[in-house]
Parts: sequence; C-alpha cells; structure tokens
Amino acid sequence: MKVAEALALLEPREARLLLARATGFSEASVLAHPERELPAQAEAQFRACAARRARGEPIAYILGEKEFYGLPLAVSPAVLIPRPETELLVELALARRPASVLDLGTGSGAIALAIKRHLPTARVVAVEASAAALAVAQRNAVKLGLEVEFRHGRWFEPVADARFDLIVANPPYVARGDAHLAQGDLRFEPHSALVAGPDGLDALRDIARGAPGHLNPGGWLLVEHGLGQDTAVRGLLQQAGLEDLSTWPDLAGIARVSGGGLKS
Repeated sequence: MKVAEALALLEPREARLLLARATGFSEASVLAHPERELPAQAEAQFRACAARRARGEPIAYILGEKEFYGLPLAVSPAVLIPRPETELLVELALARRPASVLDLGTGSGAIALAIKRHLPTARVVAVEASAAALAVAQRNAVKLGLEVEFRHGRWFEPVADARFDLIVANPPYVARGDAHLAQGDLRFEPHSALVAGPDGLDALRDIARGAPGHLNPGGWLLVEHGLGQDTAVRGLLQQAGLEDLSTWPDLAGIARVSGGGLKS
C-alpha cells in the first residue's frame, strides 16, 4: 500500500495522524511523499487503526493522546477526552492567579496540569472518583514533570476541611437519556464522566452546595456546563451563597463557564 492509498481511506487529517503514528514519520513527511510504499508492519498497524476509526472509536483513544492547552496528554477510555472549549475554564482560572486550586473530577488531569504549568508556585490539588482515571492523570503529571496533589474520592470527600482560593470543575452535565450519548465520541467515553441525573445538573448541585465550605474568603468557584444550563447553574451558585455571579461564552459563543465568589 502506498501512502496516497492510505490517505484516501479516512478523513485526511485523521489519516495523516494515523499514518504518522504507524510509520514514525511526521505529518509533513507523510504528505510530502504520497508515492512512498508503506512497510508491511506499518501498513498492518495503520489498517488496524483505520478499522477502529471506521467503527467510530475516537481518534484520541486510538492514538492514546490528546493535546490540551499546549500539553500533550495521555488519554484512554477511562477518561473523558479533553476538549478545546474547556480551555476557557483554564484561562479564567489563570486570570485569577490563585495561590491554591482544587480541581474536582480531574479525569486525565488536563485542567489541573494546565493550571500548574502556568502557575508553578500554586498549590494544585486534583480529585477523581475513578481509580483508573486517576492513574492516567498521575502518569500525565509524571511525564510532564508537574507536581499536582492527587486525591482519590468523590468531589470534596478527599480534602476534608481544606480551603482553596479557587475551585474548578468540569463535571458530568449531560442529562440521562440525552440523544447525543448515542452519537459520535460520546458512545465510547466513560458514562460516569458524562451523565449527571435526569436534568444533567446533579453533579453541579453537589459541587455548588459544597464549595462555600472549601473556599477561602474571597475565593471563587468556576464550573463548566452545557448549552442552556447557565441560568440554572447561576441559580445553584446563588443558592449556595456565592456572589458576583457571571457566565462566560466559549469561542463558539455558547455559555460555557459560570462562576461566583465567596464574600471576603
């Protein structure tokens, strides 16, 4: 099989990524030599990967990695695939320049590690209920040489009475039975990282309720949520006693992150 034939089997960008992985060449090199014959081992690896992709498996799981906020992160089916819209949460967190941060439901560690990379003196604690996901996050921290304190447990349980300048979370926020769960990448991602009750707000309720007891005076909670959930989420933050409530849109213009602060 020639490179040109392989490139025609999938969406061009995905084909280049899989060919680069199978051959060890860069994407640029793959494109520059479409006439090149693939070695037998590389062809076999590419065909196996292409078959997985044809069945709908996310390209990030096939490659075992995904870039987030400039960081190359290992991913597996144990964790949600980091998404570009979640980078807004990191940007908002960095703008507050907190000395201490709690990341709830860290998954691959994407948010915690991005914050630690750009605020190296901050204390960053990351909590995750899934032991398999936590192992992925810990491997990413080691690979990147970033010191994050990882805790195993549900939401605030592993941090006892500790308080932080900032709490961030990208929790599950898809409603049970949502038709999108049967489409695209969501079919392969961990259900527990996606679904939060009949209206998608169960996890956000728990986080909003517990946040004031774990924030320093003047500290902030920032949470990611789904399309059309911003009004309800701000209501949860208000009920919890947080003030200065705000919502920020992602690059697509969708209300994506809401937050509020604890009175000083």
